Amino acid sequence: MEPILFVNACVRGEQSRTLRLARHFLKTYAALHPDEEIYERDLCARRLEPQYPEVLAERDRLWEAGKLSDPLFDEAHRFAEAHKIVVAAPFWDLNYPAILKIYLERISVCDITFGYDDAGRMKGLCQAGGLLLITTRGGDFSLPGSSWMEMGARHLEALCAMYGIGRFHLLAAEGLDDINLDAEALLHAAMERADALACQF
Repeated sequence: MEPILFVNACVRGEQSRTLRLARHFLKTYAALHPDEEIYERDLCARRLEPQYPEVLAERDRLWEAGKLSDPLFDEAHRFAEAHKIVVAAPFWDLNYPAILKIYLERISVCDITFGYDDAGRMKGLCQAGGLLLITTRGGDFSLPGSSWMEMGARHLEALCAMYGIGRFHLLAAEGLDDINLDAEALLHAAMERADALACQF
């Protein structure tokens, strides 16, 4: 089986609109690809410590000793070995929740998810052919006047280049907090896009 990693950063749990959209996508994807196993990593269920000084010191000690098989690096190995990656994270404060940033810092390990060639150039080491970010936004941050404020998708797309993941996809339902718009209709329209994307991802 080819592993699909689902990183769930939806802090509001099953009440999250982002998680609702992600669950819809994954249900459609699973029906189309019954031979692929989806592994969910719920970042709220099993919480990682931020890279406090003592955590970083232990990580550095293990890395310098060449002990990359230590459990401290399990998250990085699972990410690097995934065939495809789906990240569900709501749009918070122009970015995404802190739990996702903590996770990304913990998986960014030299010689596991990225490395350097003999000329000192960075090279990605991840096996995933694509990463999909699923998000919901209260406003519309795809418009020319506001797109520059969006930092979450831009950061993940840049990390894909660092990790060697060739394709970055974004599925966003926007304007959900605009009182002049029908939030449920917007979410259902995003689900229709999710169905189409599931055929291509």
